[in-house]
Amino acid sequence: MHFVGLDVSVDEMVHFVGLDVSVKETSVCVVDDAGKVILEQKVPTEPADIIALLSSLGATYGRIGIEAGPLSQWLVNALTATELPVICIS
Repeated sequence: MHFVGLDVSVDEMVHFVGLDVSVKETSVCVVDDAGKVILEQKVPTEPADIIALLSSLGATYGRIGIEAGPLSQWLVNALTATELPVICIS
């Protein structure tokens, strides 16, 4: 299995994440490569909280999508700094 920009083995399942950001809380939805929801959870809108949740799953992420908004650049920069594959979607 090959995903553009990823070095993933055939046995390793890739997950995808959607972040719905508001000022106080961010809704996190993680799905596997078949589209099955693995996790839906709200966390404080702080990079450390989002990173901690995603890291705790021990998953390989193909892409993390975050909606464009007032807080998106701050979060994108923080997630990218930890080498998470985040993109901003408008």
